[in-house]
Amino acid sequence: MASAVVTPARRQQLVRFFLVGVFAASIQQALLWLFNDVGGLNYILAAAIAIECTILLQYVLNNAWTFHRSQHSDLREYVVGLGKTNLVRGTAIPLQLGLLYAFVTWGGVVPLVGNGAAIVITGLYRYALDAHWTWG
Repeated sequence: MASAVVTPARRQQLVRFFLVGVFAASIQQALLWLFNDVGGLNYILAAAIAIECTILLQYVLNNAWTFHRSQHSDLREYVVGLGKTNLVRGTAIPLQLGLLYAFVTWGGVVPLVGNGAAIVITGLYRYALDAHWTWG
């Protein structure tokens, strides 16, 4: 029944959003490792910086590929869209960092594992808001 509600275009959009997310999550994990393990930053601060870097990356990729039908093409649309995605994804940062903290502190996992789990959990939230507000 759910497949009857999801159009082929929406399914393609969700797959593209997922692929961009997987790529960005890989970059985010690499940045977290670099900032925390190599640079010695606290894992929460390192994660926050890595998240913001990948917010910018995902906007560029999602605008060009995932949401190409409603792409922000002129400068004003692009800047407004970037602001919207930062608001959308910015609201997910406390959720992701809170989950990361909980996984590391109470779950006993290393930051990279905790961050990976937090990315997955907050992914659908980010998609729903971006699909309907940033490019809706």
